[in-house]
Amino acid sequence: MELIQLGILASLVVGLATGIGAVPVLFFKNVSHKITDSALGFAGGVMIAASIFSLLIPAIDTGGTFIAVIGFVFGSIFVYVLDRHVPHTHILKGIEGPKSTLSTVSLMMLAVTIHNFPEGLAVGVGFGAGDLALATTIAMAIALQNIPEGMAIAFPLIGVGLKKAKASLYALLTGLAEPIGGVIGVLTVTFVSQALPFALAFAAGAMVYVVSDEMIPESHRRGHELEATFGFLIGFIVMMILDTIFL
Repeated sequence: MELIQLGILASLVVGLATGIGAVPVLFFKNVSHKITDSALGFAGGVMIAASIFSLLIPAIDTGGTFIAVIGFVFGSIFVYVLDRHVPHTHILKGIEGPKSTLSTVSLMMLAVTIHNFPEGLAVGVGFGAGDLALATTIAMAIALQNIPEGMAIAFPLIGVGLKKAKASLYALLTGLAEPIGGVIGVLTVTFVSQALPFALAFAAGAMVYVVSDEMIPESHRRGHELEATFGFLIGFIVMMILDTIFL
């Protein structure tokens, strides 16, 4: 029961880290696209490294390659289906999913919420596994990448007409999808222990899909591919170091 509570609390704290990234919005009207693209690249690098070292490798070690592949595929499909059937908008691709009368701000927040859910799921699965070192590494990784992600969310919200304080608040609120994912992840793995390898790989597949489908294209769209790529590499290295320290 203690791990369940820790998993829920950790996913909440990790989600709130998005608000830290939104703080610069209160003091600056805008930030250089080079900085935001580098930050997005960094976040993507952290997520990919976390997916490999903290999710996929443990999934293979505990359940074998076949289960890991199945979980990875289903995790990717899960986010794809959400993208197709939940109305939302991306800065790069515009409105996706069914037609909706929701405002642009609401659609942007839905897009981020969809992408935050698998991150919370990963944290919950980590704690549900009963391995505190693994869970701590995953939680730190997601919190770390949520900070630049919060900045990347808040400034576009100002761009569509929100005031600074409200943009920061809305960016913070998008992180609340992570505790929901965390609860589902920790309860599933705690009460159905056989689901652990599948759940680890599922979370990895969902996160890799988000990085590949949205974060990398978004970080490259303004012509700052080099900065975004270096950000990605630095994020990947930072996550490798964290993984070495805690696992």
